[in-house]
Amino acid sequence: QVQLVESGGGLVQAGGSLRLSCTASGSIFNITNINNMGWYRQSPGKQRELVAAASRGGTTVHADSVKGRFTISRDNAKNTVYLQMNSLKPEDTAVYYCNANQGVVNYWGKGTLVTVSS
Repeated sequence: QVQLVESGGGLVQAGGSLRLSCTASGSIFNITNINNMGWYRQSPGKQRELVAAASRGGTTVHADSVKGRFTISRDNAKNTVYLQMNSLKPEDTAVYYCNANQGVVNYWGKGTLVTVSS
């Protein structure tokens, strides 16, 4: 099993910045076999969507809606993935969930709320 703990959400004005963190814990076997780590978000009435993801080797992907504004990074030594969010918009308001992928198994954090006021 892998546990994911997120932090860094909150209320920010449009144009502001936030940094989310997610740390994975569990057995050494499970932790070292995590492939991708990433962030998803879900706002009321909408499906959960991928925001950004980073592979163990450092390859990253970002949703078109956040390219140029959000940056994902990963520290394998700390088992932590970060999401730096700049130039936030009201439409970025959502619960952000950390995800860790281990083959066909997905682990999820409990989510952290990001609210962007206009």
